[in-house]
Amino acid sequence: LSATTGPLPVKVLFSLIAPLPVMLAGLGWGPQAGLIAGLAGGAILLGLLPSAGLFFMTTVGLPAAVLAYLATLSRPVETDDGTNAAAREWYPVGRLVIWAAVLAAIPSILWSSIADASRPEQKEALLKLLNEAMTAAEIKQGSTGLPLPPEQIATLTNYVYSALPALAALAWMGGLLLTLWLAGRIMRSSGQLARPWPDFGKLDYPAMASLAFVVALAFSTFDGIVGIAGRALTGTLMLAFMLLGLSVIHDLTRGWHWRAFVLGMIYGSLFLISLVVAFPLALIGLSEGLFQFRSRFSPPPSGDT
Repeated sequence: LSATTGPLPVKVLFSLIAPLPVMLAGLGWGPQAGLIAGLAGGAILLGLLPSAGLFFMTTVGLPAAVLAYLATLSRPVETDDGTNAAAREWYPVGRLVIWAAVLAAIPSILWSSIADASRPEQKEALLKLLNEAMTAAEIKQGSTGLPLPPEQIATLTNYVYSALPALAALAWMGGLLLTLWLAGRIMRSSGQLARPWPDFGKLDYPAMASLAFVVALAFSTFDGIVGIAGRALTGTLMLAFMLLGLSVIHDLTRGWHWRAFVLGMIYGSLFLISLVVAFPLALIGLSEGLFQFRSRFSPPPSGDT
């Protein structure tokens, strides 16, 4: 409810942390508790504000409950003489990230398709918003210093509109992963997190993830629902491979005296100029499956993650 009122920064903040209670319930008290939390939140909102309730269910409640359920999945470790119930094999963190990419893309595809049905109205509203933003910022052309002409604003509007599925899906995925990490930290501090804390430097994805990214990128050039689905999945999978690129750097810099400085510069650059840094990181992540940087160049294991 807080995410539907107040100024934009407050809405964004509460939208990002909205999955946190569902994640806490699922990680701390089991998948049934997480599902009940997600359904209860959606039911309350449906009664008060139906559109917000449906939005919550598709983007927050059910995705958060599913991720919490997967994070608590485990099975006994198989040995030569049977299974060892004392040792557990937990659901891989890399697969959790890929599931987050899919779960964030689905509502983006759904809501973008609905918005696409009223495309003229949506584009007109976006054009008005861009005009206001550019007028307020006094955006000028390169060397001439003149305001952008209307035709360039219209072209920019088309680019922004076509990128909305990817941007929305990427934001939702970031919110899901952020709250999953935060919920895990809280449960770990309270002693209620059953699974061991994963090593971020060993993050790994299924072999098909790279192919899925290439296919999604190809589909993103299409019109209609196919293009919307392609752009949404391209956005979330790019974030996934950017995280894999960060994982590679975390692993390769173990033992470096300048490690904290290097990682601080990378994360600081991501915050300030995210797109400029995100693309090289995603490229490193995509290349990891082909070149296996970590298995070739990783230093000896240490406790530093």
